[in-house]
Amino acid sequence: MAGLCQRHGPVRLSQQPAFESLADAIISQQISGRAAEAIMNRLRDRLPIKAESLARANVRTLRGAGLSRAKTVYLRELANFAAAGGLDGIHSLSDTEVVERLTSVKGIGAWTAQMFLIFSLNRPDVWPVGDGGIQRAALNLYRIRSPRSLQKLGERFRPVRTHAAWYLWRSLDGA
Repeated sequence: MAGLCQRHGPVRLSQQPAFESLADAIISQQISGRAAEAIMNRLRDRLPIKAESLARANVRTLRGAGLSRAKTVYLRELANFAAAGGLDGIHSLSDTEVVERLTSVKGIGAWTAQMFLIFSLNRPDVWPVGDGGIQRAALNLYRIRSPRSLQKLGERFRPVRTHAAWYLWRSLDGA
């Protein structure tokens, strides 16, 4: 980890608006970062990434951006949730409360909620053990294979597990 810290410098987390962060996380589910970025860019070219726009968007428009049927449904569920005030006050909730609120939305699971905690709320102590990148990096760097061992590794980095996750992701960049 020390070598990664030296190589990549201080942690740099962007802060996306809540709705856009969640839409991006839904799009990123179970696909490569590069593919998710391409879909998000095509979607941005077609309409604003706002709850109102996605709720009203034609299914063909969403599918034409490269979204699967399921992700089209999930984005609409998110849009309706946001329009009903589901994201109001979310910044003031605890990490556990944020995860509970978000996972009540169809298409948002623990991983998506954790990505939101990291990339929208910039919470310092999120350890996304279900993330494929974190799993690959832990295997490469620490020879960790089991979820239990990965969870234990995270305890070494508490209370800044988000930063450890960021460095593990950077280790996969090839730089």
